[in-house]
Amino acid sequence: MFTGIVEEVGQVLSITKKTDAIQLSIKASEILNDTKLGDSIAINGVCLTVTSFSKNGFDADVMPETIMGTTLKWLKPHHEVNLERAMSANGRFGGHFMTGHIDGVGQIKQISKKGNAIYMTIQADPQITNRLVLKGSVAVDGTSLTLFDVTATSFTISLIPHSAEFTILGKKRVGDHVNVECDVLQKYVNQEKAAPSSSITMDFLAKHGFTN
Repeated sequence: MFTGIVEEVGQVLSITKKTDAIQLSIKASEILNDTKLGDSIAINGVCLTVTSFSKNGFDADVMPETIMGTTLKWLKPHHEVNLERAMSANGRFGGHFMTGHIDGVGQIKQISKKGNAIYMTIQADPQITNRLVLKGSVAVDGTSLTLFDVTATSFTISLIPHSAEFTILGKKRVGDHVNVECDVLQKYVNQEKAAPSSSITMDFLAKHGFTN
């Protein structure tokens, strides 16, 4: 699990192509203080497993499904990425619950400034927007943000100066693609609403001899 509070902006050192997969080598420092083999680190919101590491960076394998369903397929050497370690049970919880499993890819359609805020409107498929709630939470490239507007085909988030400066979102431009993960609690609510109602009632059970 993650919180969407980006701990560090890393940099892609290299991308090694394998059969239907890739290996990412990421330059990092702060998040490696207590890293162990097999730990989970979110790269732009995508949960990946550390396969090797040094004091200057780490490697992670990306499987085919993850490549196809996220923006990781467009990464190139020297690209910057948001990084977050899996949350610890004894730390502060500053964002919202995230799994690191991306729901889809959105595309930035508009960026505007108002006061000290940067408003960003992102186009997304209805399968994503249907899971979003006004004033609720969403993760964009692994950054926990509040929803200020939701339509059938887009949603709008606002970046405070800190988020713009200390994540890669502040450098995004119109046309760029981003990873989107909907609030996991809202996803479960929607799933419950969509579940078909049962035809089994107390009268049905009594009629068939299961109750008195």
